[in-house]
Amino acid sequence: MIGLEPREAINIEGLSYRYPDGTPALENINLTVRRGESVAVMGPNGAGKSTLALHLNGILSGEGRIEIMGLEVSRKDLARIRSMVGLVFQDPDDQLFCPTVREDVAFGPRNQKLAPELVAQAVSRALGWVGMEGSEGRSPHHMSFGEKKRISLATVLSMEPEILVLDEPVTNLDPKGRRELIELVKGFEVTRIVISHDIGMTRELCDRLVIIDGGKIVADGNTAELLGDGRLLERHGLL
Repeated sequence: MIGLEPREAINIEGLSYRYPDGTPALENINLTVRRGESVAVMGPNGAGKSTLALHLNGILSGEGRIEIMGLEVSRKDLARIRSMVGLVFQDPDDQLFCPTVREDVAFGPRNQKLAPELVAQAVSRALGWVGMEGSEGRSPHHMSFGEKKRISLATVLSMEPEILVLDEPVTNLDPKGRRELIELVKGFEVTRIVISHDIGMTRELCDRLVIIDGGKIVADGNTAELLGDGRLLERHGLL
């Protein structure tokens, strides 16, 4: 889908963020992700995982510096950053807001000011990638949860992002839907950040694992090695 080059996709230096009430959410996060890597981010509830994800395309803005494909995340470049970072929320109802699938999937390409025929091509292509061809005229709100997950994924794939960020992608899916989504994600040749509590999926999709607890990175290394450390997992609420 997108050619890969040997360079940094994400570079985070000294990122800290506090919630509006002053509660610290992230503290001095330093993280580099090479282009083409598939990285899992795990940690207990409230550890800061989703907060970190929301910084990658400028939805949240804390102290520190974040670069996406060498471009600093800043207000003036938000449109470009958001075309490079496709963020898929845990709950598809947070992502789907149009009356038809076509309009939801076309939203990003239209914001990129593409010509109407190119928007139509982007919609068709993205729906094909997620196995939802022919659903353009359907209402997302009348779909099953698994179908909504696929359409949510299509809404970001329609912009052909460099980086795909998936927040708990298989939560609430039945076993068949879980397996199908994992196989789907495996096929995308993009940099992947996968936020999850699902240890099995993490083993399958990601060679590298970053564990966050209390807003800090407490481990960063080979997925198999870290997931084999029972004491580490238990200490940080993953067992």
